[in-house]
Amino acid sequence: MTPRMTTLRKNIAAATAGMVLAAPLAVTAFTTPAVAAETNVDNPFVGADWYVNPYWSDNVNEEADSVQSSDPTLAAKMRAIADEPTAVWMDRTSAIEGNVDGPGLRFHLDEALEQKQGNDPIVLQLVIYNLPGRDCYALASNGELPATAEGLRKYKEEYIDAITEILAEPKYRDLRIVTTIEPDSLPNLTTNMHDPKCVEAEPYYKEGVAYALSELSDIQGVYNYVDAAHSGWLGWEDNATGSVQTFTEVAQMTNKGFDSIHGFVTNTANTTPLNEPFLPDPSKQVGGQPIRSSDYYEWNTAFDEADWTADLYRRLVAAGFPSDIGMLVDTSRNGWGGPDRPTAASTSSDLNTYVDQSRVDQRTHRGAWCNAAGAGIGERPQAAPTDFPNSHLDAYVWVKPPGESDGSSSEIPNDEGKGFDRMCDPTFNSPKLNGLLTGALPNAPVSGKWFSEQFQELVANAYPVIDPDGVDPDPEPTDPDPEPTDPTDPDPDPTDPDPEPTDPTDPDPEPTDPTDPGEGGTCDVTYTTNDWNSGFTATVKITNTSTQPINGWSLAFTFPAGQQITNLWSATNTSTGSTATITNAAWNPTINAGQTVEFGFNGTHNGNNPAPTSFTLNGATCS
Repeated sequence: MTPRMTTLRKNIAAATAGMVLAAPLAVTAFTTPAVAAETNVDNPFVGADWYVNPYWSDNVNEEADSVQSSDPTLAAKMRAIADEPTAVWMDRTSAIEGNVDGPGLRFHLDEALEQKQGNDPIVLQLVIYNLPGRDCYALASNGELPATAEGLRKYKEEYIDAITEILAEPKYRDLRIVTTIEPDSLPNLTTNMHDPKCVEAEPYYKEGVAYALSELSDIQGVYNYVDAAHSGWLGWEDNATGSVQTFTEVAQMTNKGFDSIHGFVTNTANTTPLNEPFLPDPSKQVGGQPIRSSDYYEWNTAFDEADWTADLYRRLVAAGFPSDIGMLVDTSRNGWGGPDRPTAASTSSDLNTYVDQSRVDQRTHRGAWCNAAGAGIGERPQAAPTDFPNSHLDAYVWVKPPGESDGSSSEIPNDEGKGFDRMCDPTFNSPKLNGLLTGALPNAPVSGKWFSEQFQELVANAYPVIDPDGVDPDPEPTDPDPEPTDPTDPDPDPTDPDPEPTDPTDPDPEPTDPTDPGEGGTCDVTYTTNDWNSGFTATVKITNTSTQPINGWSLAFTFPAGQQITNLWSATNTSTGSTATITNAAWNPTINAGQTVEFGFNGTHNGNNPAPTSFTLNGATCS
């Protein structure tokens, strides 16, 4: 199907009860030039732009807005990273078409094409994460498919086949798709086979991962990176040896063997440091003992991800993998900056004291993986970093979008199959951590949901420190205030010393008045769709172009061809049939002057998907 992008802008004039449409419907068709897809390159990140997920960026900017008045410096740091590239997670089958957590795969692919600059390549990072019996040794990220033959069939036919069918569409041939293949899956088969659930899942993990690699590697422009846990999991000699044996076995089960894997990615969704600068030598003696024997490192010689990726690369090549295989490290949450970061090696002669005072990793235990308190954002995404040449790094990446929870700190019912893991409970002394507290943050939502407190801490503790240079710590001067540079008026919001704020002739004494969405009575609505087969994804943006805020909003419109909304995000759907009524979510009721709110939804159509011809904002209709 040829995609169609339809853009509708409306100026809604509220000065009178009868509103008129000031701008006509504009329909723009986009076609893909008939150019052959590029041959896969050695490092897909080099020379390429990276896809920025607009929904993650919106979360970041909204978080910045929420702390603007209390901490403008922190808000500026947030805005400084709002355009960093993050991976898109396909964490259940419904994510392919889009669900309550966001739009589907086609939306992101089409958005990547929109972000593509001329002939410059662009990389979109995609996480394949839906194996039968997923996360067999934990609960917080359990999945929707059981570890059964039927679960494997659904994984292949309804999940992997659905993804590859989309990725193989000709219009996406100019994209570079970098996949992270099934976080935590194969590493569990190395270390957790004492757990009956992992024993049960083993054959489905191996066959499922092999199938995913085979099908994805058949698509030009796809680069598969298999998850390889982190140094605090697989760094021991036995674990490292066992993991490479598993990786080799699964590679040999694929249609292309080693060629089905472009590289490996470590530290996915984890907080293990990239480097322990004050602990460079695991064999260093303190108190007559090597520091690798300390309580914290437990004889594991891989103290950080630089150590682990170098060791992993050496072992993989020895096992038969090609020497040009590359490594990625997820640095989204492993910076460990802030006031507790050490600045030099300890001078203590006590082994454990020396290690604890020297390490930048401030977790209670290296096995503490859930919403780690004190963590910070690490290195920004970067292609071909040269810091650790023995690691053969293709890039630093943000696989786990900062601000998304690892799991709930208490039990929260959900329909995603995600359980309550006590490792996410900050009050729990875990046997897996030698009886230590988990060190997890409290008040955490279900995994994958936005976690404000965590994001604020990650930004505050970032290392390298986030430089907000060039980002206005007070973005409000861009607000369409009548005198934006007036030094007596830094904030045009409700505290603005407007000469007539309580004027009884003010057309908006109550911003929720259904006949008046704001003083000056204007706003813009942009309606955009991406269509396919009998479905579509819509993005709707409402901009308040008046000089007063809109407090509480309701947008209504009618689908002209019987389209139906199937699921919606960032707003509340109270639609009936073809008549859509969309109201604000609990967190976005206010549209300040000059600001925009955005929501999206997936819908169905019968092959004809014309845009609505009129909108009603808070009861005032434009036609």
